[in-house]
Amino acid sequence: MPLRTPETWPHGAVMLDAEHTRFALWAPDAFYVSVELEDGQSLPMLPQADGWFVIETRCPAGTRYRYNIDGERDVPDPASRAQAGGLASPSVVVDPHAYRWQHCFWQGRPWHEAVIYELHVGVLGGFAEVEKHLPRLAELGVTAIELMPLAQFPGERNWGYDGVLPYAPQSSYGTPDALKHLIDSAHGLGLAVIIDVVYNHFGPDGNYLHHYAKGFFREDLHTPWGAAIDFRRREVRDFFIDNALMWLLEYRFDGLRLDAVHAIEDPDFLQELAATVREHIDPPRHVWLTLENEHNQASLLEQGFDAQWNDDGHNALHVLLTGETEAYYADFAEGPSEKLARCLSQGFAYQGHTNRHGRARGEPSGHLPPSAFVLFLQNHDQIGNRAFGERLHQLTAPQALHAATVLLLLSPMIPLLFMGDEYAADEPFLFFTSHHGVLARQVREGRRNEFAAFSAFADPHTREQIPDPNALHTFTASRPTLTSSEPLTQQATLTLYRQLLLIRHREIIPRLPGAHALGATVLATGAISARWHMGDGSLLCIDLNLTAEPVSHSSHAHSRLLFEYPQRSFEALQQGTLAPYCALVSLTAAAPLLPTTGERP
Repeated sequence: MPLRTPETWPHGAVMLDAEHTRFALWAPDAFYVSVELEDGQSLPMLPQADGWFVIETRCPAGTRYRYNIDGERDVPDPASRAQAGGLASPSVVVDPHAYRWQHCFWQGRPWHEAVIYELHVGVLGGFAEVEKHLPRLAELGVTAIELMPLAQFPGERNWGYDGVLPYAPQSSYGTPDALKHLIDSAHGLGLAVIIDVVYNHFGPDGNYLHHYAKGFFREDLHTPWGAAIDFRRREVRDFFIDNALMWLLEYRFDGLRLDAVHAIEDPDFLQELAATVREHIDPPRHVWLTLENEHNQASLLEQGFDAQWNDDGHNALHVLLTGETEAYYADFAEGPSEKLARCLSQGFAYQGHTNRHGRARGEPSGHLPPSAFVLFLQNHDQIGNRAFGERLHQLTAPQALHAATVLLLLSPMIPLLFMGDEYAADEPFLFFTSHHGVLARQVREGRRNEFAAFSAFADPHTREQIPDPNALHTFTASRPTLTSSEPLTQQATLTLYRQLLLIRHREIIPRLPGAHALGATVLATGAISARWHMGDGSLLCIDLNLTAEPVSHSSHAHSRLLFEYPQRSFEALQQGTLAPYCALVSLTAAAPLLPTTGERP
């Protein structure tokens, strides 16, 4: 397939020069399509083969327009690069070359350097407000921010997974140039920027494709969000692949996180997307492609994708930390320590193993490097899909959480933080939308009914206390306090993150290329010892005890202590005991041996 340029992309309004634009709409179910400009002009589009309608006309950047279908319905451009307001407003012609980049020579960062900070642009106040947080995140030791989906969605508030115009950054967050300025500023601080993209469905409100392009969907195959997208069609594939290229080439994002690809029923689409992206990116530039995939398809991580979010690792840790075993945590109720050990030594816990529904899940992953797995203690799903959005420090002993944080930040897997983790933020992260009318009621009732199977919400009156996703307060309550004037407990958490990330940059990241796991041993329920052979030949060991009981365990001879939590845990280990709620990280050099004195930041 020839390399695409923005001028040859088939979908949407593409500027040909400073004064001319080509409008192209795939509308195989329409008889007549026109471009309706805000100045009153109505320009009939020329029908082309395979259901296309196209017109090239004098039309500068900033022009507002809509498409009219069969003289009956005005619709936004499904490939709109910007909306003048919300979905009910006109689409806007955008010049992709108008922004003047300040850091033109940025080539990204190698994947093994990734320390990812996931955030929601809306609750932080928009693109310009997010930009204000960049210096402190860089100082903390974060190397990449990951933005939850930005595609234009209905209303002013949404997680972003209900987007309907994938090419248009959400207008309430700021302009396309404001987004580029955010990315540009991040690059100036050495931060990569990832965007979360949703290619498995469109949101329920504001999507008009069914009226003129039913071929976008498969009525014979359904997902949790409705009819599946039909990736068998070339026009549909190009729509999403070109969207990926737009974010990476025009906006200079450093990576994509593809949401819930298990709901994409055409796996070769993912392979084509990855291959096309790799083909279009200049070799010196680093671009990251990561997945969320319930199917644990390790094979995709050998076909152009860098890593997958390791939900298995999170779920095992969550069960050990909280004791919760309902819903999807039921798959980890039995043997959570063994499942965590399998994650640390082989990547996934489920590699063809049978889940609670009696179905085999996953593929063997032990041959993959640890950096093929993104580990986290929290993310938007794991907090926001709780009825009241509680954060992990509100559900478990703080000492246990701190010990787990040592594992998160010093293991060879790629760590991901969720906004507020570093401060142990007290604010919840709730599920919020801004739907209206019947849809608002359906979302509210559906949200509450999701929890009917949980023992704590068996009573309908209790479920009524679950926050209404459409209420403004649900959104405002989710804004985390990210300031330096925090209580002592939050200052202690921040100090811990700073110490651990300093060690990760100094001791772990340089040794990650070529690293592989050597195994993990369950010492007792909630206590594990894991080892990795690092790329320089050294041996990394993490001893972890998430329980309140001491565990018998022998010390590692000739090891250099990188970190201990809490203090004096190393002394206990030398006496044969892994202390309660502790984490010990040690490194044995290849040759010659490094000094064996413990380093305690």
